[in-house]
Amino acid sequence: MTDSAQPAQAKPAKPPALEEKPFADYVPNLLIPAIAKEIEVYGGPACSIRFEQGPMPVVGSDCWMVIGELPGARRFWLCFTSDAITSPKTVALAEAGAEPSLLESFLIDEKKMTLALLVSRLVQRLNGQKWLGAN
Repeated sequence: MTDSAQPAQAKPAKPPALEEKPFADYVPNLLIPAIAKEIEVYGGPACSIRFEQGPMPVVGSDCWMVIGELPGARRFWLCFTSDAITSPKTVALAEAGAEPSLLESFLIDEKKMTLALLVSRLVQRLNGQKWLGAN
């Protein structure tokens, strides 16, 4: 008598998606380096980028922010309303010597938030300002 029933082999556990990492690890360890690298790929200048919690530009409500400064004192803020990459997001921009005066909704229609999407759309927005490369 042959045993045709093979024991079921357990599938290897699928590693968690990058976006499932804790927000406090994801932003400084994945998002910020990816933004800096993509700005460089676009031919943009080296910039300083930091992550902090504080008052959102323009409205002053508390939020988590990725704050970047490009040479020439051009600044950008990517704001998260809570400590999750899926939370509602806004972007604010300011030229040298000015304060941001407008918050723009950011990625409001996206069903799935990925690192690549966050990075590409933010850098695309900065490039649209003619802040990167040979614009």
